Formats: sequence, structure tokens, C-alpha cells
Amino acid sequence: MHTDSISAPGTGDISRLAVSVSRLLPGNGDQVTAIAGLSLHRRDAITEPTHCLYGLGIGIAVQGCKQAMIGDEILACAPGQSMVACVDLPVISRVSQASVDRPFLGMMLKFESAMVMQVAERMHLSQRMKDNAFRPITVQALDDAVLDALGRLISLLEEPHLLEVLAPLIKEEIVARLLSGAHAPQLLHVIAAGSPSQHIAKTVAWLKLNFRQALRMDDLAAQAHMSPSTFRQHFRTVTGMSPLQYQKQLRLQAARQLMLNQKVDASSAGGLVGYESASQFSREYSRLFGEPPQRDIKRMRL
Repeated sequence: MHTDSISAPGTGDISRLAVSVSRLLPGNGDQVTAIAGLSLHRRDAITEPTHCLYGLGIGIAVQGCKQAMIGDEILACAPGQSMVACVDLPVISRVSQASVDRPFLGMMLKFESAMVMQVAERMHLSQRMKDNAFRPITVQALDDAVLDALGRLISLLEEPHLLEVLAPLIKEEIVARLLSGAHAPQLLHVIAAGSPSQHIAKTVAWLKLNFRQALRMDDLAAQAHMSPSTFRQHFRTVTGMSPLQYQKQLRLQAARQLMLNQKVDASSAGGLVGYESASQFSREYSRLFGEPPQRDIKRMRL
């Protein structure tokens, strides 16, 4: 097991950002903001491990601590650190430090891959990277300039008349600074033209949209311009799991959201996400989430 631990820079700006997030999100929960891709998060207590999907973007904790588990690796993100995901990846996430008096406060900003590529092109960055050191999620010390830009982005939520004009510019600034900092090698892996990481990222994006379809490994490998064995090896390197396991997690998480948010019954939810057998759906759901569908949804609602 590996845990990232990185010393934090000065906390003055982070404390001010924590005040802003707390004011915008005074109660426990998650808030999708008026800025595309930006969400705020608050937890008043330590949470149980939860299966979720991280997408291309940056997440920071401005107060408290959060962990993301990928296989046997644990990545911890505390104030003064930044967590960047380069591909859509199922992870097990938990808030590891929070209380009513000092809640966990965090923010996540997702990027469009096309925008990252455009910024990299304007910066004339190398489009060829070696793939032997690729990691889909990395934690690094939070750059002061990135922190400043995130603070300015948050402040736009209280200036809605400027939001439409300035938010895209600040998001591009954040991407440019990430491409100039410690996270750059991993981001460049995914956008490097013709690299195995880019081909796998495209496959992951396709699977995210088409997870209900039956998988044909040879077809996926051909789309990625690889042999089936090479494709499986690179897919596991990038995501930490096989294509079939990845599809299974996407299906089960989608079914969970259908039952939780749209009150779809378990048998219907399984069929809607691509399962032909209700018993297989129930078995695999229980294996991933720890309880059968109906019991799990009842617990979450409580």
C-alpha cells in the first residue's frame, strides 16, 4: 500500500478560500455551481468509503482531508495539496478528517479534454511523452498561482454579471498553470498525439458513453490500434483494472444513481444499464457496494 504525503505551503489563502466555500455551502452536501465543471463539497463527519467516478480535473481540500483509493494505493489530499485526475476513473473515496466544528470543505473543477489540448498547443508543449511513468491520478503540492486562480474563480459566484466572461478565462489559466507545474507530465501523457495513454483515454471516454453495450475486446483493441494483449496491459496500467471490470463499475454506479435519484426499482435498473440477468446484477451489485440493491439504497436514503 502506498500513501502520498506532501508538505503544505502557507495556509493563509487556503483559510480565506475555506471561508468562501463555507459561506456558499453552509450545509452538509454537494453543490453544483453556476460555473461549468465547478462543484463544492462539505461533510460534517468522516464518511464511509464510497464508490464514485473521478473525471479529468483538479480537486482540492480547503479544510479537512479526503482519500481516494485506487487498487491498493491510497492518495490523501489535505489543505496545501492538489489532486489531478487525467482520465475518467472509478475510485473509492472517503472523507478522512471532518467534524461539525471543523467540517471537510472541498472543491472540484472538471476540464474538457479539448480545452486542455488547445491550451497545450498554444503553449507549444511537447506532444510526445514516454508512457512508462503514467499515473491516472496524482497528488502534488498546491501551486500558489493555481490557488489564487481558484480563489478568483470562486469569487465570481458572487459576481454573476462577470461570470460568463471571466470564468472560461480563469479556467484556461488554471489549466495552463497545471501544464507548467508538477502535474504536467501526467496531463501531457493523455493529450500526447498517438501515445498509448491517449488511445486508452479515448477508449475510456467511449466506454463511459456506451457501457450498456456488450464488450468485444478485439474491437476495442482495434480502435486503440493495439493487439488485444497489449491493449489489456495498457488499459490496466491507466485505470488499474480490466476493461470488463471498468464497464461493470460504470454499469453498477449508473444503476445506483437510477435507484437513488429516480426511484427506479432494482430489476428495472439492472436492465437499463445492460444486465440481462437480474440475479447477476444483484450478485455483482452486492459484491461492489457490500449490500443487495434495495438494502443499499434504503441505507443511503436514511
